[in-house]
Amino acid sequence: MKTVRIIPKLEVKNENLIKGVHLDGLRIVGKPEKAALEYAQAGADELIYLDLVASLYQRENWIKIVRRTAEQIYIPLTVGGGIRTLEDAKLFFRNGADKVAINTGIVNNPRLVTIIAKKFGSQAMVASLEVQKKISGGYEVFTDSGRTQTGLDPVTWAKKVEKLGAGEILLTFIHRDGTMKGYDLELLRQISSQAKIPVIASGGAGTIEDLIEAIKAGADALAIASLLHFKKMTIGQIKAQLKLKNIKIRL
Repeated sequence: MKTVRIIPKLEVKNENLIKGVHLDGLRIVGKPEKAALEYAQAGADELIYLDLVASLYQRENWIKIVRRTAEQIYIPLTVGGGIRTLEDAKLFFRNGADKVAINTGIVNNPRLVTIIAKKFGSQAMVASLEVQKKISGGYEVFTDSGRTQTGLDPVTWAKKVEKLGAGEILLTFIHRDGTMKGYDLELLRQISSQAKIPVIASGGAGTIEDLIEAIKAGADALAIASLLHFKKMTIGQIKAQLKLKNIKIRL
């Protein structure tokens, strides 16, 4: 039986920890460094840090936040936002990131997956897929924090990034993000059944049942934001309840 990881997802804008719905309507919910340390001390297995601005103007502040956070925690830190070149990735690895999560950069330049994987290892290259359910049916990959259509089919794209060398997939359901109404189990099953690399489910967790259903649908890890940020549950409570359901987790 696989060991499921619990990963707080911290989205950052202008030095604030924020949370929105459908990657929009952002509201400030705290400070990223403080939350990161609290979650690490509470038993998080890893952390995901995403810069939603990802502008050159704000980059120096973002690097400082990543570096200060990495100095305080002792669990893997995945960093994303505005990484479009090998040099961008190097910058964050030098400042404490253990992995980089890239969406727009690898859609625009798929070879970047292979370049980073060869330089730092596949385990350090996380392919971030932001996916929207279409009114007409089916799904589509979006970039630029859910603003730009790509025409890419998520399952096909997931298989391609795996072939290119990605070691993990961060699968974000835009249409479920911030709703706390559960993950998109249909798409999660499709991708987890096709991909041989771990899949992190992100977007929609609202109850312990949502987490259990996502694990049953094939998630190897659960990225959680609103459920933790708004104090609905703690990491300790989540892990205790999953253990009661005989789900293997890291204590």
